[in-house]
Amino acid sequence: MKNKRVVVTGMGAITPIGNNISEYWQGLINGISGAESIKRFNVDNFKTKFACQIKNYLADSFFEKKESRKLDLFSQYGLIATDEAIRDSSLDLEKCDKNRFGVIWGSGIGGMETFQNQILDFSNDNQIPRFNPFFIPKLIPDICPGLISIKYNLNGPNFATVSACASSSNAIIDAYNYIKLGYGDIFISGGSEAPINKAALGGFNALKALSERNDSPKTASRPFDKDRDGFVLGEGSGALIIEELEHALNRNAKIYAEIIGVGMSSDAYHITAPHPEGKGAELVMKNVLKNAKISPKDIDYINVHGTSTPLGDIAEITAIENVFKENTKNINISSTKSMTGHLLGAAGAIETIASILAINYKKVPPTINHFNNDDKINKKLNFTFNKTQQREVKIAINNTFGFGGHNTSIAYKKY
Repeated sequence: MKNKRVVVTGMGAITPIGNNISEYWQGLINGISGAESIKRFNVDNFKTKFACQIKNYLADSFFEKKESRKLDLFSQYGLIATDEAIRDSSLDLEKCDKNRFGVIWGSGIGGMETFQNQILDFSNDNQIPRFNPFFIPKLIPDICPGLISIKYNLNGPNFATVSACASSSNAIIDAYNYIKLGYGDIFISGGSEAPINKAALGGFNALKALSERNDSPKTASRPFDKDRDGFVLGEGSGALIIEELEHALNRNAKIYAEIIGVGMSSDAYHITAPHPEGKGAELVMKNVLKNAKISPKDIDYINVHGTSTPLGDIAEITAIENVFKENTKNINISSTKSMTGHLLGAAGAIETIASILAINYKKVPPTINHFNNDDKINKKLNFTFNKTQQREVKIAINNTFGFGGHNTSIAYKKY
């Protein structure tokens, strides 16, 4: 079988720092924080009272009112990002072989707000089962790829990936592998998440996973800083058009980057904590280098998982130094979660987009909110602290890790 090459030909995003690709990139390179106090529900009794929310979002601007009532926010965000990605790709859908055009999408928790609200209504109504007929379809994580497939009449492989915060990266990996294996020519891939609700906020607070820096939300997400105290919840979606190279060339497509390799591994250690020595993270980066047939010295930029948790940041940097050794000091490292917050299952998608834009614009977005060095983290490494850096990025890798010990790493190359 001929070794097929895989490229990215379109992108779309709706994020806490920009409601499309252009706005998102401007937010990244200008070091904008998307964090703010939560206003959509009463947070008086919650330990964390802020999150990175989509700004100026009106569902009626994108959907008919009757339609939006049938869609959880995570699906709304996914449909919006996908629409931009398709327009960006200049695909002529009428000329595509839709039997070889699929959708593989990631979401860590799907329609949690739908679930929360329906159970609250049930409980408040003397447990009389007056459930909405759209209750189940709105909450299941695979409904978003299903909706995308229906909207564009795409008959290729269609499913959702669920691996917590690695979900959308696993979706991209599957799309890449399916094209390599000849199961399709084009895939819409990425992920969406809408976790800013009472259930998710309370649940993550109970895990002691979230920052509680309520006096300064915009500086709360501070990866690698000595005083980091947990991640900041984010919401939104990132969508990519992933295409077989010859198919893209035949239609004169704009090519943002080539996916040259993927890696996966498991910590096999703990349901929420990373391996303290970063063993799973180390293995996944070794796997991506091996799969891409590249060496540590070839990497220019690592968009890290970097969630701003006390344990996670150290484990990831330990792993990076173990893999890249003396080359680590030559690599730009940054965590864009310092700006967007943590989009959980959609994190890999929007951070893949950040990595690809860094390749295209020769700029590495910063890790903002660095104030104090952590003695446990090597100060000689280039974390791109607080300010965007100019740099030619030929190869970037994006790390995404999830509760349950799921690890993914994807390598992107300038085409």
